[in-house]
Amino acid sequence: MKVALVHDHLVQYGGAERVLKALHDLFPEAPIYTLLYDAKAMGNDFVKRDIRPSFLQKWPGAIKHYMWYLPLMPTAVESYDLSGYDLVISSTSALAKGIITSPKTLHLCYCHTPTRYLWTDTHTYLRDLKKNRLVKRLGLPFLTYLRQWDRLAADRVDQFIANSKNVSERIQKYYRRPSEVIYPPVEIGTFQPAERVNHYYVAGGRLVSYKRFDIVVQAFNRLGIPLKIFGTGPEEKNLRKMAKPHIEFVGKVTDQRKAELYAHALAFINPQDEDFGITVVEAMAAGRPVIAYPAGGALETVIPGVTGEFFDEQTWESLGDTVIRFRPENYNPERIRHHAEQFGPEQFRKRMTDFVEKQYQAFRGTTLLKR
Repeated sequence: MKVALVHDHLVQYGGAERVLKALHDLFPEAPIYTLLYDAKAMGNDFVKRDIRPSFLQKWPGAIKHYMWYLPLMPTAVESYDLSGYDLVISSTSALAKGIITSPKTLHLCYCHTPTRYLWTDTHTYLRDLKKNRLVKRLGLPFLTYLRQWDRLAADRVDQFIANSKNVSERIQKYYRRPSEVIYPPVEIGTFQPAERVNHYYVAGGRLVSYKRFDIVVQAFNRLGIPLKIFGTGPEEKNLRKMAKPHIEFVGKVTDQRKAELYAHALAFINPQDEDFGITVVEAMAAGRPVIAYPAGGALETVIPGVTGEFFDEQTWESLGDTVIRFRPENYNPERIRHHAEQFGPEQFRKRMTDFVEKQYQAFRGTTLLKR
């Protein structure tokens, strides 16, 4: 049986790329088709895998400024020749679901979210176009075209898989399709509770505007409590300018360093509306409670009073008030760790294997995976 994997692009390493790695571990012989591949950015996890980038790979500046080529991406995705495969699994939060497969090929889509800038965040996206009126005027009709293409692309998928109930609801809303919920794999073995905690809170991830690290900085500026922020991104410069000296930016960290930051913190701060939220589960795997905004994946992973607390409004005032009243000594690290174990890689492999096998049997009347 021939299997192929398709991913939006491999130019930065995040939760979606961890899912792709886990899928490739299930199908190690499968080539990976993708719009662009930045070997340096992806590190060792993909260096020995069969990566097949699109024709955009050779275009000037495409890897560093890939959004310049957004108008060509639907064509690039449709250019992959997948006619010889029995099973294709697309991993996407954007355009990869738009691949064209033959009638004899089963196409399963692991959807991290319906494309944010086309659906849930489209108005925010337009506001963020640096207030350039010309760009906005050109961008609005193009997004309308791309939205129509995206909706048609969803019809090319045989079965959807959602990374959370939150995303499953979006798939139903925007694509009018049901989906199976299979949570992404979190490498919980990397994270362990520590014997003691230190006097600081921790936050982190990709430092982008929608993740709302600005309200975390604002809250801790006023509280005067030590805060450590890991990760890098386009908002880092603005956040550093805003932060007072007791807020430390530790930059890009190894998994080992991140595990230490989690394990010794009073709690992890999650201010954003995430599709799932891998960092939340990582922090819980390290035995630490989470203070989260009650939206998105956090509603499926955080249990108030058991694994963390919610703050009501996405404002620094609401977050700050919750931190003031927070009592980390009321939480049991081992109980928090046990809760996180349900999101581990073994559970992902089992559920994904069972789902693929069931769908392939229904589609072709034969088995695909050898047990």
